[in-house]
Amino acid sequence: MSTYTQILYQIVFSTWSREKTLAENRRDDLFKYIAGILQNKKCHLYRINGVEEHLHIVTDIHPTVALANVVKDVKLASSDWIKKNKVFQNFNGWQEGYGGFTYSLKEKDALIEYVKNQQQHHKIKTFREEYILLLQEHGIEFEEKYLF
Repeated sequence: MSTYTQILYQIVFSTWSREKTLAENRRDDLFKYIAGILQNKKCHLYRINGVEEHLHIVTDIHPTVALANVVKDVKLASSDWIKKNKVFQNFNGWQEGYGGFTYSLKEKDALIEYVKNQQQHHKIKTFREEYILLLQEHGIEFEEKYLF
């Protein structure tokens, strides 16, 4: 019997202490690097985008790969790449945790559009406001004191 899945994830994580170190002029290089990591993990990347202090990744994940392992590998490899290639000045790594949210296939186009428009979105909302809203929309209980 074959394995079939359809799980669309939005993965969100921030730079260490939400430092605004992801300069716009090099973000596309970072996105391409992360796309390669995901491809090597048998994931299908639909969209990646972000602003100075955080990223959003819309992807599906191969059923043989755990979400936590994908995020760990993306963070470790991209952090090493950033530091070795001096891509972002003052980059001190990624935050410890992450948000992993699932969506139905019907929501895919709207989710991709949402992630595509992060720069405009963050002219209105802070990352903290956005993250709390995502947690609430997905019914995830949290304590604000643990949000970065």
